[in-house]
Amino acid sequence: MNIDSKTLQIIYGLCAIAGVLFTMYFNILFIIEHGGFSALTFITDNYVNYASASISNDILVVVAVFFVWSFFEARRLSMSYWWIYVVLTFGIAIAFAFPLFLLNRERRLTEINSCVSDSDKAANQ
Repeated sequence: MNIDSKTLQIIYGLCAIAGVLFTMYFNILFIIEHGGFSALTFITDNYVNYASASISNDILVVVAVFFVWSFFEARRLSMSYWWIYVVLTFGIAIAFAFPLFLLNRERRLTEINSCVSDSDKAANQ
């Protein structure tokens, strides 16, 4: 199956929006419940039972892998401001930062491919 770049960009964009909406809803409820935000309380609440600890650790591994892969991928594709995805991961959610990175990566790949295509056309003339 061959999915074109525009379709991927739409899918990644929708996933980023869903990542903001689905996580921020619960973050806002957390803030209301606790009368403000405390990183320490937020982290400790993620380890109240074995199931929540498991998913929390699972997400931490995904975040670590995302940071390593996206760092090298951003360098390979000469993408600026890689650090913003780290800030967005901890400031909003990995569910937002990861698809946003994929969206911008796909845009960059399209840009690179169009430059290569334009240079090929110029060379053939």
